[in-house]
Amino acid sequence: MTIERVLTLLQTRAETPERARELASMGYMQWLGSLPGCASYEEEAVRAWMRAQPFAGTDPAVAVFCDLLHQSIRRPAVPLDLPLPQPQRRGGARKRRLSI
Repeated sequence: MTIERVLTLLQTRAETPERARELASMGYMQWLGSLPGCASYEEEAVRAWMRAQPFAGTDPAVAVFCDLLHQSIRRPAVPLDLPLPQPQRRGGARKRRLSI
């Protein structure tokens, strides 16, 4: 998944800081999984950070994504905390009816 696609997905409404963290973690994992095997991780991380940084001030999930990228290239390397989203009901038909 290209960085442009990840940024588009991250620029959704994150109601809480926890949700922004979950979205950023998922975006980071998607971005990481899309890297070619022969790519330099550090170069790709810097490139992704430079593309995402202009949106960090307005989108909380993008700001967390930038922090994850920054943490991943600092020395000494430390494991990143990448929580998976908590299962939640989204409202289904009732929520769609209420939105009309």
